[in-house]
Amino acid sequence: MEERLKIRVYYEDTDFSGRVYHASYLRFMERARTEWLRARGFENLHLAHHAALSFVVREVKLEYLAAAVMDDLLSVTARVSRVRGALLDFEQEVFRERELLCRGVIGIVTLRGTKPVRPPRELSGASVAPLETPV
Repeated sequence: MEERLKIRVYYEDTDFSGRVYHASYLRFMERARTEWLRARGFENLHLAHHAALSFVVREVKLEYLAAAVMDDLLSVTARVSRVRGALLDFEQEVFRERELLCRGVIGIVTLRGTKPVRPPRELSGASVAPLETPV
């Protein structure tokens, strides 16, 4: 299942030229993954304190296609595309209306304490069809 989060671009997200700074896309994607978890009944703080479970970024591959600018309203998607042991691969995209601005695959490792573990069953079975362009 896919999660879609709306994010407004603020001054703090931009570089000196008024375009979104490249690392800001990673923050936007992090928020979408957090909302993806929340939509499935998982909250990071609860998982960390009660189950000693955390999610850590292991690898990032991003492709920048066009620049967002201050005041744009973006749509950021997140979905699990593959589960490999303790690793969840999230496919993520950032759109301005129907224009794809950035896409990537973020590999997230599930940890219990410091040990890699398989993610909860409710998350590992969450793979879905390819992302759709927002309406």
